Amino acid sequence: MTTTEPPAARAGLTLAAVAVVQFTVSLDLSVVNVGLPRIAAALGFTAVGLTWVIHAYALTFGGLLLLGGKLADRHGRKRVLLAGLAMFGIASLAGGFAQDPGQLVAARAAQGIGAAAAAPAALALLTATFPAGPERVRAFGVWSAMNAAGGALGVLIGGVLTEYAGWRWVMFVSAPMAAVAAVLARRGVNADKPVRTGRPDVLGAVLATAGMTTLVFGVVRTDQHGWASPVTLATLAIAVALLAAFVHIERTTARDPLVHLGLLADRAVAGANLYNLLLGAAMASAFYFVSLYLQQVLGTGPALAGVQFLPFALGVVAGSVVAVKLGHRFAPRTLMIGGGVLTAAGFAWFGFLSADGSFLADVLGPSIVTSVGFGLCLGPVVSVATGGVAPGEAGTASGLLTSSRQIGASLGLAALGTAAHSRSGTAGSAVDGYAFGLALGASLLVVAVLIALTLVPARGSAPAGRAGR
Repeated sequence: MTTTEPPAARAGLTLAAVAVVQFTVSLDLSVVNVGLPRIAAALGFTAVGLTWVIHAYALTFGGLLLLGGKLADRHGRKRVLLAGLAMFGIASLAGGFAQDPGQLVAARAAQGIGAAAAAPAALALLTATFPAGPERVRAFGVWSAMNAAGGALGVLIGGVLTEYAGWRWVMFVSAPMAAVAAVLARRGVNADKPVRTGRPDVLGAVLATAGMTTLVFGVVRTDQHGWASPVTLATLAIAVALLAAFVHIERTTARDPLVHLGLLADRAVAGANLYNLLLGAAMASAFYFVSLYLQQVLGTGPALAGVQFLPFALGVVAGSVVAVKLGHRFAPRTLMIGGGVLTAAGFAWFGFLSADGSFLADVLGPSIVTSVGFGLCLGPVVSVATGGVAPGEAGTASGLLTSSRQIGASLGLAALGTAAHSRSGTAGSAVDGYAFGLALGASLLVVAVLIALTLVPARGSAPAGRAGR
């Protein structure tokens, strides 16, 4: 691209690149869900080991996002974006060629590392390109739609690929999308100068990721070792120690910590990230439970199960569009509360799943309600969390926000999955477990709404961007 190209055209290419990046990294969290039974059969996963196909990606993605944001601030957002996309694409190909469980889990972890570099760099570029005004509202509307549509359409794409091309294509499919995003970024994104200097806090990132991974491992293993067993207590104690060490380093010894206390002390930033964590916990569990319900209870094939998630994807897009329209009239907190309440209502409706149900009676209605509510609150959460931070903290704030979603997804799936398994064991029905897990998701969303009410400012955080403090 020449330097004479109109700024509006360059901004459009930047938005397109960011949209493809967000769609791709979001899709990769859910694209494997429908294919999990065939992946297990092909590679010999155990029931517990299979969940790590999801956890390996979510934990490395979420745990290293803060480091990715710092690297973007220090080495240039375009450079880090391109490096992350390259690693993501190569890992996707490696996962498609995996021959045993260890290789696939390792490839998924490498995908998460690449996504942890690309996603915060892309969101920081979006914040810098559209700093204020209606253009910012529209840009974040596109971002939120791609973020949510990637997660929802991932199930559709994964189902079709699993049934008609084979499960390996749920890994292969991400490679060409990463390549497209890289081409758009090379062409449309200006080379930017680093806004920060210094050495990134690699030790802090490793401790945080190891602590979260150990915590999830401890929770997931409660199906074999009870909560009060020495194994579980020791595992959870190690997780707490690792996370405590992370906090200590961030507060006392890190020259430039991953998260400055001043950033977390901002009520809006803290509230948006807590809200986002609970939203991620509920939504990841919904994809998992509903996918199992469709295939293992209703007997739906992978491709049809994927198609039946299409109303969910369309509902998310519709909710995101409505959020853009209402964003000029209502404060982000209002949309977060309204979207959270609507999503909680959809989860509560899912709690009535029955063994002799059907897609039309048990899945379609709550899918539409849940997805519209989900789409309605995504853009406002991003705006609240990133709109008022200093330019030098844009990458960090972006990484923190996406990290909270991914960590929430892994913790939520571990906790609600364990609760659902426990209910299935005592009540004697897998459907009872799925319904119980989804009902617990509604409770998480009610807590998220209370957080928005108490922590997010009612005014002064319009979607166009908050004034700096």
